[in-house]
Amino acid sequence: MKKGLLIIGILFNIGSFAQTGDAVTNALKAGDAARFTSYFSNAVDIKLPQKDEMKNVNKSDASSVIAGFFSSNNIKGFDVISQREMSGTMYITGKLKGAKNYNITVMLMETGSNKGVITVRIL
Repeated sequence: MKKGLLIIGILFNIGSFAQTGDAVTNALKAGDAARFTSYFSNAVDIKLPQKDEMKNVNKSDASSVIAGFFSSNNIKGFDVISQREMSGTMYITGKLKGAKNYNITVMLMETGSNKGVITVRIL
């Protein structure tokens, strides 16, 4: 009985993490920076084109940086190239569509009951 409950718990946890990944992907597909950044963890690493990498940026500042990038580059959509999960970490890669197309990699991490974006790399 305990083993069955453990398996159900693990499957539920995996499913909910996948749902978070799908929600992030859908926000990017819609070009919705506010919805995308709502999935940010408390601290996010950000790399933007022709800019130095920013480490451990708080959620509020990270949201402003990404919203500014989306706005100034007229980001309107996203095409998924790959989405994979391993050991409580999910990677989503693809192309942001806007005035110019950009490669993006988003890393989400699951820590306990928290699931959120910890890294955004746009090149």
